Amino acid sequence: MKIYPIDCGNFKLDGGAMFGVVPKTIWQRTNPADENNMIDIATRSYLIEDGDSLILIDTGMGNKQSEKFFGYYFLWGDLDLDNSLKQFGFHRNDITDVFLTHLHFDHVGGAIQWNKDRTGYEPAFKNAKFWSNQDHWNWAVNPNPREKASFLKENILPIEESGQLNFVDIPEDNFNGKTSLGFDLIFVDGHTDKQMLPKINYKDKTIVYAADLIPTAGHVPLVYVMGYDTRPLLTMNEKEKFLEEAVKNNWIIAFEHDAHNHLATLKKTERGIKIDEILSFEDVFED
Repeated sequence: MKIYPIDCGNFKLDGGAMFGVVPKTIWQRTNPADENNMIDIATRSYLIEDGDSLILIDTGMGNKQSEKFFGYYFLWGDLDLDNSLKQFGFHRNDITDVFLTHLHFDHVGGAIQWNKDRTGYEPAFKNAKFWSNQDHWNWAVNPNPREKASFLKENILPIEESGQLNFVDIPEDNFNGKTSLGFDLIFVDGHTDKQMLPKINYKDKTIVYAADLIPTAGHVPLVYVMGYDTRPLLTMNEKEKFLEEAVKNNWIIAFEHDAHNHLATLKKTERGIKIDEILSFEDVFED
């Protein structure tokens, strides 16, 4: 197995929204804001090469939305999915599977693109199976008012229409999900219903891609919960269990949305579970 970081682009979000009730005087120590209160956000996917499989975890925003849409998110930098794939010798047509942690636009937008004459949409990965789960799919295609702006039909419905949509099974125990893709799953419901966190065994390490349960290194403390979460108290319960398991089992946490920190180990202190060591991608995924 080989794993590659695929940078799908950077943007900015309001720091207050990203940290909920935590005061700015505290969260800006780890996630500094600009003059408009915006903080740096990444969309960092993982590409897993395992035998004949080439599995992409999440796809970023994509580029099909309007200039007005992207104007809300203050895109910055020159990173994009295609160039990131090319860096490692791959093309999007090589991808065999696209695994979607959940269907918010900044995770699934890159899965769908305009067709050639811009009259409709088509999968951006024509040879891939797309993976979600039935409960989250139903949640996304019948969105609640709070999440409606994040579940964009042009990102979601073309996946089903393509015939490339597949569902993983949902376990009775959210911490023991299985896939046929070579990694296990943790299901969490606080941010959105049945978000899936890949738990990847790599050599002698366990790496958990934390998606929107812990989007940046600054979100490790238990009460640092995003204002975007639909059930923040449930997020805290899920996060507490997750952090305890992470320390107990020496998990390495991969941050999807941290533009400056890739991964971290955790430790238990008298003041709760905190970051032990920030790690680079090369620290963890050496040849």
